[in-house]
Amino acid sequence: MNACSSEKRSPMEANNPTAAEILGNPEYRAISYGGYRATSRDTQPTLEQLKEDMQLLSAIGVKIIRTYNVQLAQAPNILAVIRELKEEDPTFEMYVMLGAWIDCKNAWTDQPVDHNVESEKNAAEIDRAVALAKKYPDIVKVIAVGNEAMVKWAATYYVQPGVILKWVNHLQQLKQAGELPGDLWITSSDNFASWGGGDGEYHVRDLEELIKSVDYISLHTYPMHDTHYNPQFWKARPQEQGKDKKAMIDAAMLRSQQYAISQFDSVASYVKSLGVDKPLHIGETGWASSANELYGDEGSRATDEYKQHLYHQHMRTWTDKNNISCFFFEAFDEPWKDANNPGGSENHFGLIGLKGQAKRALWDKVDAGVFDGLTRDGQPITKSFDGDEAKLLETVLPPPIAEKVTN
Repeated sequence: MNACSSEKRSPMEANNPTAAEILGNPEYRAISYGGYRATSRDTQPTLEQLKEDMQLLSAIGVKIIRTYNVQLAQAPNILAVIRELKEEDPTFEMYVMLGAWIDCKNAWTDQPVDHNVESEKNAAEIDRAVALAKKYPDIVKVIAVGNEAMVKWAATYYVQPGVILKWVNHLQQLKQAGELPGDLWITSSDNFASWGGGDGEYHVRDLEELIKSVDYISLHTYPMHDTHYNPQFWKARPQEQGKDKKAMIDAAMLRSQQYAISQFDSVASYVKSLGVDKPLHIGETGWASSANELYGDEGSRATDEYKQHLYHQHMRTWTDKNNISCFFFEAFDEPWKDANNPGGSENHFGLIGLKGQAKRALWDKVDAGVFDGLTRDGQPITKSFDGDEAKLLETVLPPPIAEKVTN
């Protein structure tokens, strides 16, 4: 990426970079953001809560956040809060990858879903995204059409690639007509398999056309989930049996990093096979800090704060080195994700907990004093486990031992 030097730009331009300049730039740390505190999205974050969160994220170096839909008040309110913060402090930087949610017909209803027909609600969702991109051109740098909207395990709502292609082309046409900023980037954010990096059933003509139409590929990779579904990479090697627990975990997390890289590379290889040269960035990857199901102590033993810390560290190191944006999932815990199971992993992907606890991945930020004077819902940001790594490690289990290793 050849970002323009701020020395060659006016002060206003220096604080209004393009998507091409910020994506892949390690100085523009990216993260996924929801901000919901309650067990239902019926309780929307207040403007003051959103402002607190933006200040906390800015304090840890985040300058790009990703949102997921514009159906609710949350996304428009985030944009309004960022504009307010920019007006209060012209040096404040926070940009948005704005998600527009896409569904198939009868998604989330008691009617049979039809994956070949899109929801009649999609057009209004795209219109709302367009309106926000027009209103906040200095903040909205990317529109993502759909989130995991093509991957076939999203059985309650996925659509065929042609639906995503239709809306991506629509947005690109608005750019060409001057109705949207010409430097606004358009993509879709989906599982690596949906971008051609997995099973051949995804290799269809509409996907090829979509890859040609987007400004960049936004792919998801989740080794944590595959510690259950494809655990070969995860389990400790027989020769590791009897080793120090920490050493076994450290080795497993390095394998997890390599697993994620292999999925990224599989998409890059498919895109290249089409003769297409497009940037690839990671729209989502993350690691839950707790689980009471498949990934917990009775399952693959994957989830705890120490493993989350190592995965975050490994992925940031690799993506920074290779000029890849990584929207780490996610900023804060969100209990609505699995409201009927408070211990479910989906509720525990945040780097900061609901009571203002910075998890192990951010202990160094607390030590550096970046949160001084900042609060979340009136609570200061403190270290989980009182900052005692020995206490944390008492709660951590090594991965199971593999009976044999085939790769």
